[in-house]
Amino acid sequence: MNQPDPQVMIQSMLQPWHEAVARPAQAQEAVLQRLLRIYAQTDYGRRRGAEQVGSLADYRRAFPVMTYDDYRPLIQQVMAGEVELLLNEEPVGWAITRGTTRGESKFVPMTPTDLAMRVSAGRAVMQYAVESGRYDVFGGVNLNLNFPSVVGTVRVGERDLEYGYSSGIYTKFVSERTPVRSLPSQPEIDALGGGKTVRDWEARFELAYEKCREEKVTLVGGVAPTALRFGRYLRRTHRLYPRDLWRVQVLTLGSVPGINTRLRPALRAFYGPAAIREIYGATEGMFGQQRDGRRAWVPNYDLFFFEIQTRRGLKQLHELRPGERGGLVVSTPVFPRYRIGDLVLALRPPYFRCIGREEWWTPLRYVWEELSSLNLGRL
Repeated sequence: MNQPDPQVMIQSMLQPWHEAVARPAQAQEAVLQRLLRIYAQTDYGRRRGAEQVGSLADYRRAFPVMTYDDYRPLIQQVMAGEVELLLNEEPVGWAITRGTTRGESKFVPMTPTDLAMRVSAGRAVMQYAVESGRYDVFGGVNLNLNFPSVVGTVRVGERDLEYGYSSGIYTKFVSERTPVRSLPSQPEIDALGGGKTVRDWEARFELAYEKCREEKVTLVGGVAPTALRFGRYLRRTHRLYPRDLWRVQVLTLGSVPGINTRLRPALRAFYGPAAIREIYGATEGMFGQQRDGRRAWVPNYDLFFFEIQTRRGLKQLHELRPGERGGLVVSTPVFPRYRIGDLVLALRPPYFRCIGREEWWTPLRYVWEELSSLNLGRL
């Protein structure tokens, strides 16, 4: 497959994001109206009167905030073949979580519209190239350390659809639709299976080493703890650090809080003085990414609709004052008003941090980690 022209891809991916960040209120209104048109094509949306919703207040009255457990019965019906109950398009696949909800992986359907939005994961490296002028980052490869994008099939009505982990799915489609080339390829990783044992991960890490040791690796993208585990594996097994093999320009990593603070020293120790760019996403979507050297992410206001449940009530994300925090409620093409379970902290606009899950101890842990990393709330 021919790789897209980087300049064209950069413009098409970054310009809508930059414009939305400059005018978040207008961008969020446009996103809400676009999503309502999608919801009006589903049974759930029609029952909630999506076509009659004319304002944010109407939307909040018509559509309740829902958790995954609330949506679970609808998802199970979709898996039984009642696709129009929740989706306006036939699903093209399913993403599963690495974590668990009551001991079970969450299954999240992906539609063509939803999948196209997940390519926004590539914005982090695109923005890095623009900011630094290092367009040669596209002349190397992305060290692919992700989970498999396909681990099995699930029956949806009369069809068998593939399911896999969101990190692998993101990498697969970002590689197909952006100038970012990943090695090992996602099909090569998929072929090793979806196991999560030490032996399974060592097989993936050895594959990555064999495929990339003679390559010019300029980018490492994916899950931050996995990048650290690979560094430890390489040192233990081959007596090498990643920095001994490659001159990595940028690490675009997600999955856990504290990538730019708590994990930064270890990442630099393994990979050298690479730029670190945080990605904020989940199985349900890719919600933001780091825009510059400031250690926080900036929302994809042009793609998703964001609300925050604060102690003082519900607000839109862009309305939060610096220092204010709350539980994220996101609307996607699949899920209206989905409470994802993450606690988000507002910094100086337009910067935010996810500081962890919605638990009582999360703010205390965040403060301790800021103190121990000597970050002290700085961007």
